[in-house]
Amino acid sequence: MITYVLGRVLLTIPVLLGAAIFIFLLFELIPGDVVSAAMGVQLLDADQQEAMRVALGLDRPMTDRLLDYVAGLMQGDLGRSLRTSQAVLPMILSQLPSTLILIAAGLSVALLIGVPLGLLAALRRNSWVDAVSMSGAVLGVSIPQYWLGLVLILIFAVWLRWLPATGSSTPESLILPAVTLGVAEAAIIARLVRSSMVETLGTDFVRTARAKGLADQRVVIRHAFRNSLIPVVTMLGLQIGALLGGAVVVEVVFARPGIGQMIVTAITKRDLPVVQGGVLTIAVIFVLVNLVIDILYGRLDPRVRLGKDAA
Repeated sequence: MITYVLGRVLLTIPVLLGAAIFIFLLFELIPGDVVSAAMGVQLLDADQQEAMRVALGLDRPMTDRLLDYVAGLMQGDLGRSLRTSQAVLPMILSQLPSTLILIAAGLSVALLIGVPLGLLAALRRNSWVDAVSMSGAVLGVSIPQYWLGLVLILIFAVWLRWLPATGSSTPESLILPAVTLGVAEAAIIARLVRSSMVETLGTDFVRTARAKGLADQRVVIRHAFRNSLIPVVTMLGLQIGALLGGAVVVEVVFARPGIGQMIVTAITKRDLPVVQGGVLTIAVIFVLVNLVIDILYGRLDPRVRLGKDAA
């Protein structure tokens, strides 16, 4: 297991480097540069714009700027905001906890709804329970997050006045954003758990366990359910990516602080270094979460481990 974990950690390093380089090149493809995008040609004359480009190092070759960018990342330097001149990294770190809390809450909602729903549908296959559960899952995937968020605000904040509509000052303010973020992922998890459980319940080792006289509850929970979690755990890595993307929409709809809100605000103000740093942070979180998922996958299924630990 140690060899497997070390191998995955070492593979993460070039992935992170590649993500950083890709994001840098992606922003290089944007028409114009950060000076014209942030300041506007109507505010500065040509000489002033050129002087700012020289001060920011934009007159240098792209390869030199890329090397400086990577070197800065190694030292934790993501640049400075063009609007406030603040370092980007402290700005991101101040918003990161709020986003992580929202993602954790959304994932909790997805698991608490999706896993029992999929398990129930698999155990009651081809019944009305299965039909209703999977119909609800399809509906959950189909509803846009921004629309669901607005509907929840209208019902629970405006009409019933049970929960706050915006902000993050109280624990109650997390409920509606978490539900909005987690419903679509819960639907995906429910369908995956159902299909995986149906397949596992038909395997030989489950039939053998039942033939030995084991209680049906023990067979389902201890044998079938654990083996059904392998594809679910694999999918969680992709689900985190969806949650990160959805957090941008949810934070804007519910006016919550976070990286998503920060990125949207920076886009409206054309503060490209902040946008670039925020996108890079989201990419790093996604890669690190998938590293953890790979390690858990190796723990659940020893067949995927590498080296001597696989023997």
